[in-house]
Amino acid sequence: MAIDELSHIFSISEVSFVQVQQQLKNTDLFNLVWLADNTDNDAPTLKDINDCQQVKLEMIAEQDLSAHSSSAKLVLFNDLNWQILFDFIKVCEANSINLNICKLVKPSDELDGAISFTLTDAITKQIQTELNQWAEQHDVELCYVENGPSIDKPGLLVMDMDSTAIQIECIDEIAKLAGVGEQVAEVTAAAMRGELDFAESLHARVATLTDAPVSIIDQVADNLPLMPGLENLVSQLQSYGWKLVIASGGFTYMTDVLKRQLNLDETVANQLEMKNEKLTGKVLGRIVDANVKAETVVELAHKYNIDISQTIAMGDGANDLVMMEAAQLGVAFHAKPLVRAQADVSVRTGGLDQLLYLL
Repeated sequence: MAIDELSHIFSISEVSFVQVQQQLKNTDLFNLVWLADNTDNDAPTLKDINDCQQVKLEMIAEQDLSAHSSSAKLVLFNDLNWQILFDFIKVCEANSINLNICKLVKPSDELDGAISFTLTDAITKQIQTELNQWAEQHDVELCYVENGPSIDKPGLLVMDMDSTAIQIECIDEIAKLAGVGEQVAEVTAAAMRGELDFAESLHARVATLTDAPVSIIDQVADNLPLMPGLENLVSQLQSYGWKLVIASGGFTYMTDVLKRQLNLDETVANQLEMKNEKLTGKVLGRIVDANVKAETVVELAHKYNIDISQTIAMGDGANDLVMMEAAQLGVAFHAKPLVRAQADVSVRTGGLDQLLYLL
């Protein structure tokens, strides 16, 4: 690797893109230039990565950074290599997207890192769809973010719980212990796909738990499997003073556990009625449905004096779409196709802390 004051030059046969990420971690903006030989001559018309021998990261001087500020960016991550990067740039060139300006992003040691491309102009929904299809075909993550929140300003993250903050659907696990697992799981899946009214489906599922012992709720609450990356995401955002909240169509029994465990600021969820150490099959009070989740985003942003432009809502089910719309950035995480299609950005694989790439 040859380095001068404002550039880094890598032989792509000797240095992998992962090694570049590990060496440089976070960078200021730079121009990415593919080189055909060892003479440092630019080769913008290269058609195949096999014609390329080196890559130059030509850093942009600090005094010139303001000229490249933009509210729109494309963030690429998950098992990146030179071939993927080259192909991605070619796809963008075919869609008249200029990707010369970019930076490396590695918010914490737990994350592999991403490359973020600053765009001069917003891109259409059609092009976003084409780029997302390309990303799925190549098994990488690609997020288009326009006017997204900034991590270094006060912010609010509202997360769903089941299959987002944790790896299970709590009511399904409770139902298994109560002996009605298959019956409840079918209703849960249909509700998450948006095929059923959430409140009606919740009442129907909870009714199947009538007379089940409260001890089965304890078993689930005591063994909540956190989603990979959750603890890192929470600690990183808390270090920047962000407010962290869970708004769940699940139950307070579980959200209270997460609140204590992660030192969350608030949790909003449904309360199961219990009598004589048994479940009654009823839910107390107002159901936490899609609209209540959305109201939570707006009300807590006001409570904590956080501008709505600094809010994020993240979930996986159809009942999370309204709160995603209420927040500045709606993130579909390991979500159903309907949710991925409607959210601002979608992360299909990997840990929750990859959200940090987008801030």
